[in-house]
Amino acid sequence: MKNILQIHENDNIALALRNLRKGERFTVKGIELELKEDIERGHKVAIQPLQKGEHLIKYGFPIGHLLEDIAIGDWVHTHNAKTNLSGTQEYSYSQKLVENPFKNEQLTFKGYRRGNGTVGIRNELWVVPTVGCVNGIAEKILKRFEKEVGDLAPFDNMLVFKHNYGCSQLGDDHENTKQILLNAVNHPNAGGVLVLGLGCENNEMVRFKEGLGNIDENRIKFLVSQDVTDEIEAGVQLVKEIHAYAQGDRREDVPLSELKIGLKCGGSDGFSGITANPLLGRFSDFLIAQGGTTVLTEVPEMFGAEEILMERAENEEIFHKIVDLINDFKEYFLKFEQPVYENPSPGNKAGGITTLEDKSLGCTQKAGTSPVVDVLKYGEVLQKKGLNLLSAPGNDLIASSALAAAGCQMVLFTTGRGTPFGTFVPTMKVSTNTSLYESKPHWIDFNAGLLLEEDLSPEVVLRDFIDYIIKVANGEFVNNEENDFRELAIFKTGVTL
Repeated sequence: MKNILQIHENDNIALALRNLRKGERFTVKGIELELKEDIERGHKVAIQPLQKGEHLIKYGFPIGHLLEDIAIGDWVHTHNAKTNLSGTQEYSYSQKLVENPFKNEQLTFKGYRRGNGTVGIRNELWVVPTVGCVNGIAEKILKRFEKEVGDLAPFDNMLVFKHNYGCSQLGDDHENTKQILLNAVNHPNAGGVLVLGLGCENNEMVRFKEGLGNIDENRIKFLVSQDVTDEIEAGVQLVKEIHAYAQGDRREDVPLSELKIGLKCGGSDGFSGITANPLLGRFSDFLIAQGGTTVLTEVPEMFGAEEILMERAENEEIFHKIVDLINDFKEYFLKFEQPVYENPSPGNKAGGITTLEDKSLGCTQKAGTSPVVDVLKYGEVLQKKGLNLLSAPGNDLIASSALAAAGCQMVLFTTGRGTPFGTFVPTMKVSTNTSLYESKPHWIDFNAGLLLEEDLSPEVVLRDFIDYIIKVANGEFVNNEENDFRELAIFKTGVTL
């Protein structure tokens, strides 16, 4: 294994691939350097002398500027570097598209074809509360149903979409809650849904039902708890009816073009941009070549790398949508008098990420090189196949829930620090380094650290990754499902009554 890595030929800093010690000597691209201090794995070292105010270059792009003069071999991090970001910007349309390196291989997976033409990779039974007041009732309904029925087949699992909202909300917050829950009820991973209300909430059942459009009433049932004497008994009866109707559900061969995959990262480290995120980028291009769909979100973690995405807009209309996506989210920060660059997190910094540009240039690599075909607002559902951008914050739970609510059947989640959570669709954790994979096998599903630590080509690792994703689409559980760690989180920006 190498000791340090210059990622791009124009970079003036290199990445430590292991814990390095003061006094160690290295040669990088013909440059001799001696370390002036200990440098932890994933952190950066200067490979040329740099002056105060000079740009730091990583991935071939500026990631900030220096606060002081530094010499070859110096550690470069938050103590001597700062972001270049400030407020909103003006952008000009300049398209730079590249050919997809992959071809359509006519691959299939075994999914559930729904009556409306959508495809699920799970066949689950869900209870979706219209308001948080009935979370406990929902859990009791499923527990009694499981006790009385025993065999859940053909359902893979059962889930209550516990949340705190549905009442005491106004404006966008109320609409966001309603829309995310509507999208969940219509999600193809659900083989059956009980929509459970209280009866006095803002998120009224009558209006909620209208928002669902045409539904299969054999699979989606409704119960208002205040309208019945025994809400548990009534709920169990409705779930039994759904279960009986679903008995004929079977997986069938479906083309890979039906997959819709969310791209997410959390707990990133210095390796995210050279192992796990590029792996997802290659997979994204591969899936799009099959006619499939991928979705990139975490808008604040596009700041500093947004122009790369803008250059890949399919046309000028999409370019302007990306501009609005970026500047609208910056305005959201500024509205609350917060700086747009208040990122990365303490964990990111400990892992070697110095500025938001550093994080963003690694984050956006999950989107590969394909054109951006559409930009979705928070709560909107996918309409176009190909690479989409989705408006949502960087928060892991909110962003992953937004991806699932947009119609993604699975979320691919890269991490260098590790996290156990999952949203309400399979949430596959991909580690950036082998040590995390080995220390948290009950969290991590796939190890992208092999790209650095084994004599494996990116193509070999990608093929293993594709095979694994197809297995998961066929029904193999990932760790968040095995652990029953599944969450729904909804974006909130306003007042609570």
